Amino acid sequence: MGEFVRLEVEGGIGTIRLDRPPMNALNTQVQEEIRAAAGEATARADVRAVVVYGGEKVFAAGADIKEMADMSYAQMAERAGALSSSFTAVAEIPKPTVAAITGYALGGGFELALCCDRRIAGDNAKVGQPEILLGIIPGAGGTQRLSRLVGPSKAKDLVYTGRMVPAEEALALGMVDEVVAPDAVHDAARSWAGQFVNGPARAFAAAKAAIDGGLDTDLNNGLRLESHLFAALFATDDQKAGMRSFIENGPGKATFSGK
Repeated sequence: MGEFVRLEVEGGIGTIRLDRPPMNALNTQVQEEIRAAAGEATARADVRAVVVYGGEKVFAAGADIKEMADMSYAQMAERAGALSSSFTAVAEIPKPTVAAITGYALGGGFELALCCDRRIAGDNAKVGQPEILLGIIPGAGGTQRLSRLVGPSKAKDLVYTGRMVPAEEALALGMVDEVVAPDAVHDAARSWAGQFVNGPARAFAAAKAAIDGGLDTDLNNGLRLESHLFAALFATDDQKAGMRSFIENGPGKATFSGK
């Protein structure tokens, strides 16, 4: 368990909890603790879905600018890959993931949220990529994941202006997927994640690998990837249980072991 990031597990849901008051600034230590928590969530069989949460007041307001301000080109050239890969560890969790966004999710904070499969925000949340206002660009996936999510034109507008986007506009743009009352964010995220706790874990992992992998290649290679992952599931207990239950009891009644 890290000093500022911990994995809390309850009822099959793992919560990666950021806790570096007051704004959950993402310094190097926090980044590496996020990597470690993502690795633990990936490895633990009792974690079937994951919530990423910064607390009731803020998700994460961005990188620790005080730490970065005096870094040289050489220092950042050495560090940039580690920054990006620490967040990618969250994107690569082979389980359903959801960001529970309260308050600000800006810069690195929104880049972390972009690593999740779904984003649920409070109606008072503000999200965005304001790095341009510091004379830099997003460096932990913002230019890549945001453009894949909302399209290049919208992503360029958001990155070029660096503006903070209120929750309802973020919903309309596709930056977040659901907006709820601020005090309902965590419960809504757990409710979404809870749907998958007793589901076919191998199939969820395969679906995620097929969708994410397909976005990084052309259609023909994406179809080949899908076919490979589809066929591989016929070596799982869950496939046998799911199809047997369908034949005997109809759809939606299967009990899965996650194997």
